[in-house]
Amino acid sequence: MKIAVLGGTGRIGSQVVKKLRAAGHEAVPHSLSTGVDVITGQGLEEAVAGVDVVVNLTNSPTFDDASPAFFRTSMDNLLAAGRKGGAGHIVILSIVGVDQVPDLDYYRAKVLQEDILKAGPIPYSIVRATQFMDFMDSVLAWTTEGDTVHLPTTPIQPIAAQDVSDTVAEVAAGTPLNGTLDVAGPDVFPLDELGRITLNARPDGRTVVTDDTAGMFAAVQGDALIAKGNARIAPTHYTDYLA
Repeated sequence: MKIAVLGGTGRIGSQVVKKLRAAGHEAVPHSLSTGVDVITGQGLEEAVAGVDVVVNLTNSPTFDDASPAFFRTSMDNLLAAGRKGGAGHIVILSIVGVDQVPDLDYYRAKVLQEDILKAGPIPYSIVRATQFMDFMDSVLAWTTEGDTVHLPTTPIQPIAAQDVSDTVAEVAAGTPLNGTLDVAGPDVFPLDELGRITLNARPDGRTVVTDDTAGMFAAVQGDALIAKGNARIAPTHYTDYLA
């Protein structure tokens, strides 16, 4: 199949392109660096013209109240271009439990992205993943004060980016789900414990203090970000990732 991967030069997108090509598909990466802008529409129609599948991995540059506008505009532009170009399947990547965290602007924006896709004219698939293992260093940095990291006890089920890429590539090459597939890592940790495990493996002088008011994950209620039901459980454990 011919597959356009928007955001195809990023962390997940570049791996998705590699996996799809290895499976024999014609996967073409598109991004701002290749002249495709999902907000202005520059190069978008050309990028998706005649493709079988569009994988949209573009992301808002901010996590604040500007993010809904990014996802609304980008999805409106993408659906219009995809319909004109004859695409038969659109795939996006979202977040497990995203609709259970209404207090976060970015999560509300991702729900908006999902809703626009569902209401659109093109068959679709939504892959929802749990929090990326690769982002743990950023999570630690957000709430670091001197030599102390403040983290809540929010339950987290981290997944390796490689495992997310595997799932996105598989879904892109398959029949549209017209629904959602959840994929998650194999282990659940309180976020403060995950921080301690990370710093024990990569000591840098910081220590973790439990603080249920700290950072964006303090807005998460209960186990909202934990996969449930028929979620796919990925193979990579966090200790393996750290090693």
